Amino acid sequence: MTALQIYVSFPGTAREALGFYADVFGGDLALFTYEQFNRTDGPAQAIAHGELRGDVRLAGSDAAEGEATIRCEGLMLSLLGTAEPAVLHRWFDRLADGGRVVDPLGPKPWGASDGQVVDRHGLHWLIGYEPETSPN
Repeated sequence: MTALQIYVSFPGTAREALGFYADVFGGDLALFTYEQFNRTDGPAQAIAHGELRGDVRLAGSDAAEGEATIRCEGLMLSLLGTAEPAVLHRWFDRLADGGRVVDPLGPKPWGASDGQVVDRHGLHWLIGYEPETSPN
């Protein structure tokens, strides 16, 4: 891997959250339990490692007892220009389902279109694109 990948510690919701992101973004999801990793610091069926591979890559696990879990403050996951506008709008709408729209995805005064949403699992997303330009 040659790019930054986000790794999230979930509060016992990794299976649900990573499944949600697989539904939103598509791709291949691999989940491994504490039992499979021979971990004894949490429930056997808790997720010790999960990874979504596709257009959007995201990994995470269920935090063991005493470990910190996701809390997004002053951080956004940016998907600016990472797909065609129709795809970005679809992702935005899916992330907003059960979440909270901070700023609707739409045209802004500076010419680009973007928006912000905090999804149902607490991740804050910035999604947008530049206007299409026609060749001269």
